[in-house]
Amino acid sequence: MWPGRNYPLGSTWSEESTNFAVHAPRASATWVCIFDDEGGEVQHRLTEQTLGIWHGALPGIAPGTRYGYRVAGPWDPATGMRFNVNKLLLDPFARAISGEVIPDPAIFGYVMGDPEERSGTDSAPYVPRSVVVRDDFDWGDDKPIRRWWRDSVIYEMHVKGMTKLHDRVPEELRGTYAGLGTPPVVDYLRDLGVTAVELLPIHQFASEPVLAERGLVNYWGYNSIGFFAPHNAYSSSGDRGQQVTEFKAMVKAFHEAGIEVILDVVYNHTAEAGALGPTLSFRGLDDHGFYYRVAPEQAGVPGPDTYWDVTGCGNTVDASNPFALRLILDSLRYWVTEMHVDGFRFDLMSALTRVHHDIDMGSHLLTAIGQDPVLRHVKLIAEPWDASMNGYRVGEFPPPWVEWNDQYRDEIRDFWRGHASGTRTVATRLAGSSDLYADDGRSPYASINFVTAHDGFTLRDLVSYETKHNAANGEDNRDGTNNNRSWNHGIEGETDDPGVVALRRRQAANLMATLCLSNGVPMLSAGDERGRTQGGNNNAYSQDNETSWIDWSPEDAWLDVYEITKTALRLRREHPALRQRHWFEGRPTMRGGPKDLAWLHPSGREMTGDDWHDTTLLTLGMFVSGSPLRSPGPRGEQQVDASFMLWFNSGAKPQRIQLPENDWVQQGEVVLSTDFKLPVGNPIKAGDRLSLGGHSVVVLRQT
Repeated sequence: MWPGRNYPLGSTWSEESTNFAVHAPRASATWVCIFDDEGGEVQHRLTEQTLGIWHGALPGIAPGTRYGYRVAGPWDPATGMRFNVNKLLLDPFARAISGEVIPDPAIFGYVMGDPEERSGTDSAPYVPRSVVVRDDFDWGDDKPIRRWWRDSVIYEMHVKGMTKLHDRVPEELRGTYAGLGTPPVVDYLRDLGVTAVELLPIHQFASEPVLAERGLVNYWGYNSIGFFAPHNAYSSSGDRGQQVTEFKAMVKAFHEAGIEVILDVVYNHTAEAGALGPTLSFRGLDDHGFYYRVAPEQAGVPGPDTYWDVTGCGNTVDASNPFALRLILDSLRYWVTEMHVDGFRFDLMSALTRVHHDIDMGSHLLTAIGQDPVLRHVKLIAEPWDASMNGYRVGEFPPPWVEWNDQYRDEIRDFWRGHASGTRTVATRLAGSSDLYADDGRSPYASINFVTAHDGFTLRDLVSYETKHNAANGEDNRDGTNNNRSWNHGIEGETDDPGVVALRRRQAANLMATLCLSNGVPMLSAGDERGRTQGGNNNAYSQDNETSWIDWSPEDAWLDVYEITKTALRLRREHPALRQRHWFEGRPTMRGGPKDLAWLHPSGREMTGDDWHDTTLLTLGMFVSGSPLRSPGPRGEQQVDASFMLWFNSGAKPQRIQLPENDWVQQGEVVLSTDFKLPVGNPIKAGDRLSLGGHSVVVLRQT
């Protein structure tokens, strides 16, 4: 063992030697353990410690070599000392991980039945290994895309679920990074109008032991343990570093099609869970520093559990701890600079803003990211809440952060199921949610608009079920939210009733059209545009099967919903009037011109104060002027676009509407419609009276 150096952390290969550096400041001794292909282990003691980092270098280590750490030190769980030399630990900075966690008592640092006694059983046969990686991928001229937020359309997808049943993806590539990068997938997304894919967690993750007891796995992946390593089960080519190359090739394929790659990242907790969870990495290296703690008498559970949990997963990463903060920032920069991703969606971001347990929008992590020359320019999306009572912070994150807007989701769902209290709040969401974002200098694109996501009903299930059906999860239907804001339209679940099916499909199309044409950034959930169903399961996190995988067969696809979605996204893409970055002001952008935004009553007049408080009003018109736009062009020039009139009728009955007789739209045509009696291409002119069908959206464009 050579002395090596304490930076960079992780394993760094060179032709001369491989350097190993691991942070374990309270440890008394540390070994790097090298494994051969037969599972044989050779332990090398790291004799050097610098600034809390144990380090050393070994010659003759080839790329693809598997390794881990063993760490000795005090055993005092109540004070966060859980060192156990019998437990093989993953390198927190490993670029690749081989193998998986195998449920067994050996993976726990304590003796089963007595959490205060240190276990003497070797965990090596049951835990994965870190892998030495050599970076020689040829990126060519690829680089992050940096598309403007206002031009973005996000498609949230699961790496495996997107292609596992895709008949035009080669069978050996289905469910993998390579499968995602194939033309059938990339071309489909580009044709639909998607500009960015948001991948559910691809950091190496592990399934919770309790799921294994029920014969299930963690399918979604919100249980990370390797923040630099692409999850190895999604690799078609191997797990000895091949997953890194395969992930990069996938990113490159998306970039060649003009599609950005955003990662859903889970830094707020790890797969080690609470005090009774396994010892896989951080717990055996620096349990005291990495996780938030409370006094034993405040823990609220018996035994030595001093973990503070606002994630619902047993532990909370202390992002104010210097090492944890360094790991998060280094990980983020790695994925941008080395893996070429374009942005991140941060799971339970409120948990990461905490300083001394309190949420602080000037926290260490937010401040560091805002000052970082690499990270401040990528797409940064916050899930602006955590699992605590005070964690809900929608509208509060500072620039340049944008946020998942669950208020948009709830109010648009309520409107289309007939439970909205009038049209006032709906109009606010359609126009970009200025009540949440205008007061701190952010633009409408700070709102990531969505009506469905991975968590909850799919779009089809949203219009087909009123209650969750989660029995397959093995929790007696107790898991998952009961606040679905859904409507089954008279029959629970799938049906052959043609009237009910037609209404459901129209309602799904209404929701998608509304989402795609609202101001802000639309996020679609994968498969919704085709009518994907999970059979009423609104918490399918453990369903790695046909329940979660997208069915690509045409037999039961809702292709009418697909066409409406595609049309709405095309209109959005072609017309900057429908994706403005400035707030509407309700006044003309030039003297004598029309207002940039006007809200219309079915009678043809502008909405009045009394109209906004009319809880019986189920129909709303939205006029958006393109003559000219408030936002200047790229060279400061005045932009001129077509003007639009969008009508939304959430009522069951047809609604007579009067088109205004003014200078706004003298003549035009229908360009999108979920009302078969008002088809696309139908001409209109000022003063016309139209009958807007029940539960329908009609978009008129000036000609």
